[in-house]
Amino acid sequence: SGLCCCLLTKSITLDSGSQDASRLCVLKEFKMVKVHVYFIHTNMQSSVPLKLVSFFSKLTCSDGRLAFDSPPTMTRQDTATPTGSLSAQGPSNTGYNNNPAPVPVITQTNSRDKWSKKMDFLLSVIGFAVDLGNVWRFPYICYQNGGGAFLIPYIVMAIFGGVPLFYMELALGQFHRTGAISIWKHICPIFKGIGYAICVIALYVSFYYNTIIAWALFYFYSSFASVLPWTNCDNAWNTENCTNYFLKDNVTWNNYSRSPAEEFYTRNVLEIHKSDGLRNVGGVRWQLMLCLFLIFTIVYFSLWKGVKTSGKVVWVTATLPYVVLFILLIRGATLPGAWKGVVFYLKPKWEKLFETSVWVDAAAQIFFSLGPGFGVLLALSSYNPFTNNCYRDAIVTSLVNCLTSFMSGFVIFTVLGYMAEKRNVNVEDVINVFFPEYLLLSKWDLPPNTSSPGSTFFAIIFFVMMITLGLDSTFGGLEAIITAVMDEYPGYLANRRELFVLGLVVVCFLGSLSTLTNGGAYVVKLLEEFGVGSSIIAVGFLEAIAVSWFYGITRFSNDIKSMLGYSPGLFWKVCWVAISPAFLAYIIVSSLLKPPPLQLFDYKYPDWSITVGYVIGASSFMWIPIYMVYKLVWTPGSLKQV
Repeated sequence: SGLCCCLLTKSITLDSGSQDASRLCVLKEFKMVKVHVYFIHTNMQSSVPLKLVSFFSKLTCSDGRLAFDSPPTMTRQDTATPTGSLSAQGPSNTGYNNNPAPVPVITQTNSRDKWSKKMDFLLSVIGFAVDLGNVWRFPYICYQNGGGAFLIPYIVMAIFGGVPLFYMELALGQFHRTGAISIWKHICPIFKGIGYAICVIALYVSFYYNTIIAWALFYFYSSFASVLPWTNCDNAWNTENCTNYFLKDNVTWNNYSRSPAEEFYTRNVLEIHKSDGLRNVGGVRWQLMLCLFLIFTIVYFSLWKGVKTSGKVVWVTATLPYVVLFILLIRGATLPGAWKGVVFYLKPKWEKLFETSVWVDAAAQIFFSLGPGFGVLLALSSYNPFTNNCYRDAIVTSLVNCLTSFMSGFVIFTVLGYMAEKRNVNVEDVINVFFPEYLLLSKWDLPPNTSSPGSTFFAIIFFVMMITLGLDSTFGGLEAIITAVMDEYPGYLANRRELFVLGLVVVCFLGSLSTLTNGGAYVVKLLEEFGVGSSIIAVGFLEAIAVSWFYGITRFSNDIKSMLGYSPGLFWKVCWVAISPAFLAYIIVSSLLKPPPLQLFDYKYPDWSITVGYVIGASSFMWIPIYMVYKLVWTPGSLKQV
């Protein structure tokens, strides 16, 4: 049963009459589970396993003692002292009973779900890590921070910060085999509030992230037209300020000019002109609500049965983006002027390396790209076999993630070079118009004009890619909540996963309604900036400190050794203890000292909205000190025991 799964997944030494067994007995009855039992001799100073027996049994309690129904017994030859055992290395200790009395030791149950295949896990991790930010954010950050020179701080931050934290979470989840809340019972109970904070942050992400996928679905539907609606100014939503620059020379562009793509996004997708800002966000767009309903329907039927179903879905959602990226890369490389964009993308600006903001952007990009601290890696790796090589998984998936970001830059900048060639301007001039729209998911024109063949096809496959990229990350984020809560409350939820997932999806859908209004983009920006932002980085920082300093780097290294057969090297230990926490502290301090002004389009967020943003951020992080105080007040014993 799920209840037994929670209590017996971690390997523990448990005498049937011990205090731990008595605590289990308050549950009164257990269903049939597969139990691994080591028989050991009690006359030895150290417990030496003699035989491992697996059997199915109903666990029951009698007089406060944990018992099995008809457990297996050992034959005389089974009880013979094995060669090389501790008792064979010297004289027996007369202080111990010489009669061998076999005592069962519960090591692990097989009731927890497992990935059907290793590739299911790898694709799930890659799908979560490779998201919309890899395709639309990294190329812009790279261009803005020195082109090819930006790769130096990016790689440095990945090696010393991102990858070690990524490896740490995979190892923690695989060893303890539990979610983001209950895992702290084994690491450091006083930090259990971190698990609750992670779940709240994941909820905030689901409130706005799925809306972005709904926008992509709206674009996908709009792409089924002979003339793409965001490539001309002849639509009902266009204004007199609409300026079509496709395949036109000497276009007059002023402060009031708006591209067809921008007006399609603001006036047709969002209808943001009907909103006055956060004080009056307007009504809910039923078209977007329908798109969001379809997205959450896909999400529900992908997650309702656990990793058995989501592990199959990611074979499509995690691989399809690479097929599309490869097609777009080939198409972009064949466009005239593509080389201009590539040169501009990779041309290094070495002076940028001396700017602090460049290193901050590199650290933030790699952290949010790999995704440690979100609880997703803990959840996904908890369904791995105990001896799975999580070290290799961490290296492989991190490389795939970083290389995907780098390749996306070529896809984007080949198109920018083409646009500059057609308009007879510099690539930089095109970027100033293109990227603000692109970052808002406002357009993708490959080729960006209606006369070129295949524009509809490329638009369709691009938005399919965007939808699948978003879905993978949504799968991971919600699975983090599902695993954390179900592992924490197995007695209530063990056999009710489908209902719990349905309830969670409904909550996420209702929480997203404010982002579907005419002013929903303002809400999305607020949640993205304050709901996640510094809060998740602070959570990651505390997680690294709790594991390395409180749980202990030696103990953590021994955990890894028990799984892989070897301890992590000195480099990893130094990173976990000092460099990675410093990496996260650096991001936090930099973001707090120089907070960027909050603005979207021409709307500047009022001061009261910034206060609301800080309250949203505090609403997740506050569970950490609240639980600490609760634990200190209500738990008997010293601070070290707590």
